[in-house]
Amino acid sequence: MAAICVFCASSTTVDPVYLALAADTGAALARAGHVLVSGGGRVGMMGAVATGARAAGGHTVGIIPRQLQSREVADVDADELVVTETMADRKTEMIERSDAFLVLPGGLGTLDELFEVWTTAGLGLHPKPIVLVNAGGFYDGLLAWLDRTVAANMVRGDALKAITVVGDLDAALALL
Repeated sequence: MAAICVFCASSTTVDPVYLALAADTGAALARAGHVLVSGGGRVGMMGAVATGARAAGGHTVGIIPRQLQSREVADVDADELVVTETMADRKTEMIERSDAFLVLPGGLGTLDELFEVWTTAGLGLHPKPIVLVNAGGFYDGLLAWLDRTVAANMVRGDALKAITVVGDLDAALALL
């Protein structure tokens, strides 16, 4: 059993395909006996992943900054809801409580979390796996940009090896 942190969109206007992916992710993690660590919101994909995990009998830990409790509608059904003072504290808590990171489609917050765990891994602050689910090519543009940063010698090529990019949930789960 591992604690798997899932980063994903919290927007309430997310495509139903991504909501289903999030719910399936939560359920699959629970069936595998993993604890879900999430951003502590109950809307959008973030809510769907937590609801999916609990529906499959999983244990959920939500970590949310105080100032986002009403905006992201705190997941009061979480088995454990941790309220932090700042966004930075939230990310630190997520990193400390997780054994691995699974990144689903998302927006700026998801990218912020991805780059935080990726940067801290690259600095040797943790050895935890990071898996990016590029469902339907969602992250193709980001991955192309990252390739350009390597070509321009702004990012070391080996830094890209710190994350594993997969095309679907089954491939991601096989790595966890």
